[in-house]
Amino acid sequence: MNAQSARRFNVIGAVLSVLTVLAAVLWAFPIYWGIVSSLKPEDEVVRPYIELWPDNLTFSHYVHAITQTQIGRWYLNSVITAVGTTVITVFTSLLCGYALSQLRFPGRRPLYWLILASFMVPTQTLIINHFVLVANMGLLNSWAGIILPQLIHPVIIIIYKQFFDQMPRDFREAAAMDNASELAILFKVFVPMNWGVTTALAIVTFIWSWNAFLWPFLAATRTEWMTITVGITQVNDAFGVYYARELAAAVLAGLPVALAYLLFQRRVTQAITLSAGIKG
Repeated sequence: MNAQSARRFNVIGAVLSVLTVLAAVLWAFPIYWGIVSSLKPEDEVVRPYIELWPDNLTFSHYVHAITQTQIGRWYLNSVITAVGTTVITVFTSLLCGYALSQLRFPGRRPLYWLILASFMVPTQTLIINHFVLVANMGLLNSWAGIILPQLIHPVIIIIYKQFFDQMPRDFREAAAMDNASELAILFKVFVPMNWGVTTALAIVTFIWSWNAFLWPFLAATRTEWMTITVGITQVNDAFGVYYARELAAAVLAGLPVALAYLLFQRRVTQAITLSAGIKG
């Protein structure tokens, strides 16, 4: 590579770096603005001009969200429903992916095609059916009513199946010769070799469930059963909307997910890459 070509590549790299930084700033600015606005008095928030830092720093809106709302109950509901959804979804998808990959039974291929075809059905189109079923079962305003319709994640089944397909059959045959059951083969041979995938999928499923709004909004009509994403819409006042209080509640709602992403960034990126590869 001559000097001219190297100089051209350096210019292209510099331009791409600048564009990347600009894109990052544009993406991060609304988050920064929300956090800063939650630390301002209400009269500063509604000013008709932009202030990048509060004149009078205050944490009163966070105190109000913590002490004057049911945010503790909403957090508990979110933790229980998100953890429940994650555990059940990953466990059932693990079993289903193993069965589709390693077992031979009638209807295996049509079942797999049906799971693949489910990608063409947006989850939102099933909301009415879910609501009618959950209401008829008397599960509205309950943890079970929020969890059950969120257990549909066919992409996780497909990811597990693809990873199990790639594993040498010698492992399964050797375990079978030792009279190991299918569950023993799955949990003692296959799962330990795919802990990274399982961890990544569990983290992303937890984030999906924690951030869910539409279904928890429909399934929880009572304040005490709302999740944190739905409950923050109740942080208002009889005399109107207080934007700083709403933003403080929103920051508190997103804090666990932000921490989870920062702590498990590598696993989250891995799971998103896997999901994108399947959908692509």
